[in-house]
Amino acid sequence: MKDHETGMHGDKRNDEYYWMADFFREGPDTNKVVDYLKAENAYTDTMMAGTKEFQEALFSEMKSRIKEKDESVPVFSNGYWYYTRSEEGAQYFKYCRKKATLDAEEEVLLDVDQMAEGHNYYSAVGFNVSPDNRLLAFGVDTVSRRQYTIYIKNLETGEHYKDIIYPASGGSEWGNDNKTLFYTATNPKTLLSEKIKRHTLGEDPKKDVVVYAEKDKSNYIGVGKTKSEKYIIIASSATMSSEYLILDADKPEGKFEVFQPRIKDVLYDVEHHDDKFLIVTNKDALNFRLMETPVNETGVENWKEVIPNRDDVLLEGIDVFKDYLVITERKKGLLQLRIRELKTNAEHYVDFGEPAYTAYAGSNPEYNTTNLRYIYTSLTTPNSVYDYDMASRSKELKKRQEVVGGYDPDEYVTERLYATARDGAQVPVSLVYKKGTPKSSDTPLLLYAYGSYGNSMDAAFSSTRLSLLNRGFIYAIAHIRGGAEMGRQWYEDGKMFKKKNTFNDFIDCAEFLIQQHYTSSAHLFAEGGSAGGLLMGAISNMRPELWRGIIADVPFVDVVTTMLDESIPLTTNEFDEWGNPMNKDSYDYMKSYSPYDNIERKEYPNMLVTTGLHDSQVQYFEPAKWVARLRTHKTDQNVLLLKTNMEAGHGGASGRFDYLKEIALQFAFMFALEGINE
Repeated sequence: MKDHETGMHGDKRNDEYYWMADFFREGPDTNKVVDYLKAENAYTDTMMAGTKEFQEALFSEMKSRIKEKDESVPVFSNGYWYYTRSEEGAQYFKYCRKKATLDAEEEVLLDVDQMAEGHNYYSAVGFNVSPDNRLLAFGVDTVSRRQYTIYIKNLETGEHYKDIIYPASGGSEWGNDNKTLFYTATNPKTLLSEKIKRHTLGEDPKKDVVVYAEKDKSNYIGVGKTKSEKYIIIASSATMSSEYLILDADKPEGKFEVFQPRIKDVLYDVEHHDDKFLIVTNKDALNFRLMETPVNETGVENWKEVIPNRDDVLLEGIDVFKDYLVITERKKGLLQLRIRELKTNAEHYVDFGEPAYTAYAGSNPEYNTTNLRYIYTSLTTPNSVYDYDMASRSKELKKRQEVVGGYDPDEYVTERLYATARDGAQVPVSLVYKKGTPKSSDTPLLLYAYGSYGNSMDAAFSSTRLSLLNRGFIYAIAHIRGGAEMGRQWYEDGKMFKKKNTFNDFIDCAEFLIQQHYTSSAHLFAEGGSAGGLLMGAISNMRPELWRGIIADVPFVDVVTTMLDESIPLTTNEFDEWGNPMNKDSYDYMKSYSPYDNIERKEYPNMLVTTGLHDSQVQYFEPAKWVARLRTHKTDQNVLLLKTNMEAGHGGASGRFDYLKEIALQFAFMFALEGINE
C-alpha cells in the first residue's frame, strides 16, 4: 500500500493502490505490478486446482460443439462472393472470394491462420476491397490494445505494398479512384481517434494529409462510404451529439463539407438515396425519427419528416436499397424489421414468431437488389442466416449454426417475464432452461446484465451455455435501464444522475426471480462485464447477501479515479455517460456508487474477477486494485479470485477456441460452489 491523494472539491480520497497502474506508466513499480498479477493468477490456480480436470472436460465439451471445418454464408459485393472459412484445429480463418458465381475458383485473400503464427494474440479486421477489386486494405493488432497497423495487398499479384500505416483503427475507406485511402489515426497513448487522414498509394504514410481533426476529446470519429458508393462520410459522435462531413467519392482530393454542424443533445446519422439524404435523428424526437433532405441542401432547416417519433417504438436505424428501405425498430423490448417499398410506400414487417429473440439486418453491401440478408437467433434457436426477398416476401434459410453432437431446441424452454422495479418500472427478464429443470429454492440460476451506453442485451443462443443448462442451471438476462430495450428513455433513465436505477433494477429482478421460486439467494449467481462489471461491483456492495457468487469480467470499478484521469485511454469519451468529476455534483454522485470507493468491512459473496493486462477499454489496474482493497476489508471466508490474461485485452483470447478456457474457469467456479463436479 502507498498513500496517494486523488480527491477533489475538498474531499479526502486516498487511493492506496494507485501504484498498480505503473505497467503502462512505466513507473518504479512496473515489475512489482507484474509480480502481483502473477501471484494472483497462481493463487487462483491453487484455489481452483481441484477443478482442473473438470475445466479441461468442460473445455473439450464446449469445443466439441463447434464445427471446426466451417464456412460463412457468402456475401455478394461488386461482382464477387466474399466469405470466411475455418479448418479443423485452426484457431483463426481464411478470408476468401469467388468471382461472379459460387462455382468459380476460390481466391484466398488472407490466410489469417498463417499470419497469426508466432503471435499469442492476433486480430485481423477491416477488410476493405478497392472499387476495382484489385486491392485489399486491412488492419492487424497483435497486442490487443485496439491499435491497428493497416496493410495493403495487391490481390492480383499477391504483393504486400510498403504502405504501412500505424497507429490507426482497423477500418479504412477507398476513394473511387482506387488509389486514395482514408483512415482514422489514433493517439498511441490515449488511444483516442483523433484525426482522419488521406493516404495516396505509394507515398510515405508519414506525409499523409489530415483531412479532419477532432477538437472535442469526448467524440469518437470514423470514416466510411455511403451504400450508393457516391460519398465518403466522416462521422464524429459522442453519447449526446454527432456531426457528419461528406465528400464526393469520385473526387477524393476534394474538401469535406459539414453536413449539419453539431447541435447540443442532438444525434443524427446519414445515408444517401438517389437525390436525397436520409437522416435518423433524435432532434425533437426522444425515440428518433426519419428525415430526408436534398443532396445539395443538407442543413437542418431543410430536413423533412418521413417517419415521426413514436412514444412506444425506438427507431434504431435504416438500411437503404435502390427500391426498398429497411427500418430497424424496437417495440416492447424486441427488434422488428419494417420493409418499405419506396415507389408506393407500401409496408410490411418480417414475422419472427418467438417470445424473446434477436433479429437484425446482416451484411447487405449491394444497393440494387430486392434481397435482404438478416440474422435471427433466440435463447433456444442457434444463429440463423436468412435471405428475404422484399418483393415476394419469401425467406430462405441459408445457414443455421450447427451444434456438433446434436441439439434439440424442443428440449429447452424460454420465457419472457416482467419484474416490477421499486419505482414501478416493468423490467423485462428473458430466461432459458432445460425441460425438467425444477423451479425451486434449490435451483441454481445465473443472472446476466449490462445496462450502459444504450446497448441492448437481446436474447441470443450460445452453444457454450448448454454446459450450464444441461447441469440444471437456469440462465436469465435482466434487460435493465441503461440499455435501450424499452426505448431511448430506458437508456436516459440509467445514465448520469440516474445511474443507480441500473443497479436497483438488477437487484429487483433478482428478488423477483426468488419470489417467483426460480431460485434462492443460496443458489443465485450474477455476471456482467466491462460496464456490466461496474454493475457487479455495485451490487456486491449494495446487497452482498443476495448472491451465492459473482463473476465480474473486465470490470469498470474505479469510476472516480478513471474519470479524473484524462490520460487514461477513452476517459474523455465517457463524460456524457457518467459525468465529468471535475464538476462537484458529478464527482459526489459517481463516488456514491463507485465499487472501489464503497467497499466496507463486511461479508461479501464468492467472487471471480477477470481482466487482461493489455485491456484498452478497462485498464487491468481497476479490477486489480478492487480485488486488493476487497481482500483487506471483507470479513468472510468466501473465495475471491483474480485471473489476469497476461497476453490479451478487453475481449479476451483472440483464437477461435482459446476463449473457451476462460468460460470453463467461470463455469467451474459456479459448479464448485454448487457441488457439481462432472
